[in-house]
Amino acid sequence: MSEVSADSGNGDTDPPMRGGDEILLAFARALRAGGVPVTQDRTHDFLAASAELGADDPAAVRIAGRATLCASPDDLSRFDEVFEAFFNARDGLPRPRPSTVSEPDVSPLPFEDGEEGETEQVDEVVRAAASAAEVLRHRDVASMSAAEKYRLAAMFATLRPRAPLRRTARHQRWHRGQVDASRTLRSSLRRLGEPSQIEWRRRGRRPRRVVLLVDVSGSMSSYADALLRLAHRLTQGIGTVETFTIGTRVTHVTRAMRIRDTERALVAAGDTVPDWSGGTRLGETVRFFLDRWGQRGMARGAVVVVFSDGWERGDAALLGEQMARLRRIAHRVVWVNPHRGKDGYEAVQQGVVAALPYLDDFVAGHSLATYAELVEVIADA
Repeated sequence: MSEVSADSGNGDTDPPMRGGDEILLAFARALRAGGVPVTQDRTHDFLAASAELGADDPAAVRIAGRATLCASPDDLSRFDEVFEAFFNARDGLPRPRPSTVSEPDVSPLPFEDGEEGETEQVDEVVRAAASAAEVLRHRDVASMSAAEKYRLAAMFATLRPRAPLRRTARHQRWHRGQVDASRTLRSSLRRLGEPSQIEWRRRGRRPRRVVLLVDVSGSMSSYADALLRLAHRLTQGIGTVETFTIGTRVTHVTRAMRIRDTERALVAAGDTVPDWSGGTRLGETVRFFLDRWGQRGMARGAVVVVFSDGWERGDAALLGEQMARLRRIAHRVVWVNPHRGKDGYEAVQQGVVAALPYLDDFVAGHSLATYAELVEVIADA
């Protein structure tokens, strides 16, 4: 893990583990998976507050969690939903789980035309399910409930990423292209000089590297979980993907994204990134990425994708300079803005205005449908 700041961490040490802390840590991970940006510092504060108020009291744990794990009013409703599902409690009081009631077997009345009525009913159910999935594909991720995000997480498997290709110096056999004189001559010599079939060749092709810079600042917190799921899907589908999170610092999370299980990968990334829901210093973070990794070769000839809304708290001129620098060494620069596809959007953010002259593609990134379009943009780069 590398950071823009000179210090390597905040100096905090993990609190000693007490009885029941494993359950509280599991709840914090579930809350992060539900869309609440839970950091390590907030998790430590949650454990300490629960121990102070009484970890055996559900109401105390609920109060401690709302006070330490939630960063905005939007997080409170998600906290309540996850708390309800995780602890099966409401208002801090235990509630028994509902018993499973088997649905009664209903024998439908026979139709006059045999099985035609049953076929129509099945078709209606299938069309309704397909319609609901299609609506969810186009929904804004930030406006989804925890249940809808859970369904959306399973739909990321429908994305089929393809690696962008680059031509290599070596040639390979092909059915058309340039005449391969040396191979044609060797084939003729094997036939004692008799004419043989003409051999063809073309330049070889290899996958081109893809670099993802994911903004995890406060303004992007509602999209961070979906963007990391997209990064995980790209990493598993393409392979030649490097992922970084940017905000006030730069963190290399490729190792976490290479974990095959999605939930474990997100938990590992959450434990690695120190600046969830922090500020935004795009100019400084892009410069640090180029100095540390990009200029040395990681961004050279690569497809670089920046996920950010463009809210810059630092110097916008610095961001423009670094984007121009990135454009000179990258094969293609793509900027993904979650507000790009919304009605009435105008590129007035100073970060977006500074970066626009150096972008090859400026696309939307607020729904699963836009992520599918982004996959095609990367493949065609």
